[in-house]
Amino acid sequence: MATTREPVTLPELSNDEVARYSRHLILPEVGMEGQQKLKASKVLCVGTGGLGSPLAFYLAAAGIGTLGLVDFDVVDASNLQRQIIHSTKDVGRPKIQSATEKLTALNPFLNVVQHETMLTSKNALEIISQYDIVADGTDNFPTRYLVNDACVLTGKPNAYGSIFRFEGQASVFATREGPCYRCLYPEPPPPGLVPSCAEGGVLGILPGLVGVIQATEVIKLILGKGEPLIGRLLLVNSLDMKFRELKLRKNPDCPVCGTNPTVKELIDYQQFCGIVPEQKAAPVQHGIPQMSVKEYKQRRDAGEDLFLLDVREPFEYQIAQMGGVLVPLGELPHRMGELDPKREIVVQCKSGGRSQKAAEFLKKNGFEKVHNLAGGILAWSSEVDPSVRRY
Repeated sequence: MATTREPVTLPELSNDEVARYSRHLILPEVGMEGQQKLKASKVLCVGTGGLGSPLAFYLAAAGIGTLGLVDFDVVDASNLQRQIIHSTKDVGRPKIQSATEKLTALNPFLNVVQHETMLTSKNALEIISQYDIVADGTDNFPTRYLVNDACVLTGKPNAYGSIFRFEGQASVFATREGPCYRCLYPEPPPPGLVPSCAEGGVLGILPGLVGVIQATEVIKLILGKGEPLIGRLLLVNSLDMKFRELKLRKNPDCPVCGTNPTVKELIDYQQFCGIVPEQKAAPVQHGIPQMSVKEYKQRRDAGEDLFLLDVREPFEYQIAQMGGVLVPLGELPHRMGELDPKREIVVQCKSGGRSQKAAEFLKKNGFEKVHNLAGGILAWSSEVDPSVRRY
């Protein structure tokens, strides 16, 4: 005997909500029913940073009923150049608290659910299963693969976005008919190959462009209107203000969303992306002795003949420096002749990553007395000289 599906009862709009959303209500593509669908919807924003700020703001303004926020970070002054949901007075506060305050001030009809935690393989399925759509505003590869796989396993669409310097991407992954993130990127890049925004920089306006695209895709999916970015990757170049589109295919051999999936539960995504947990106070890494900033200061103040080699970029040197000789990492192979292989060299960068690579390179080329300055100029500013600017 055939069964009939119960009609879905949509929530009513109050008079105040009708006034608030009136410009939506007079759009034939939205109307009263569409606005009620928005009110009934539950959307999860993973991250309240660069992408999450405009994304959450516009979803809240549009009338999404329940907005979940996942974040465990605190507001830093360096965030304010692009993370518009936070303000100067919020520096030091948990981002999720700052974001909730702004969103509920914008729309008191919004129900915000706070998940003040790191999204992990242990909690992702439980959190994501509570929502209709996920909007990925993360900035690292392990979490992107985690969000993707969790969305596929729970059957939740993933409104994806990413940014770097002047360029961004957006798409809709993990729908039944479309590809997932792994169809586009089956394997993560080697660790350290793609610099983070903290290392490579990002134009502050760019996450606004991409985050608004993500919010638009979320609303289209809820309304069932228009042509979502399913099977399409939108590429944004803000420097040239050009938009390009790539067609994407669902990979039948995809280990997550393919015809015979092999990934049927969440895995260790740090390990999948080749990220090894940091060891505390490791005296030697890959054959390179690690020198703390305090040890460097003590030895320098004692008059020891240490040569400080700064392998950052010239524009970074203009921001802040601690007296080193500037030879950018990319120029080091051509300028080794400027260095004395018999002298004790301490290599320095912003946080210790590039200087480690430079030290390893020098060691392979006959420089025996090479140290890496652990923590770089950021550690110097925090532990030795606060007058040195952080960036």
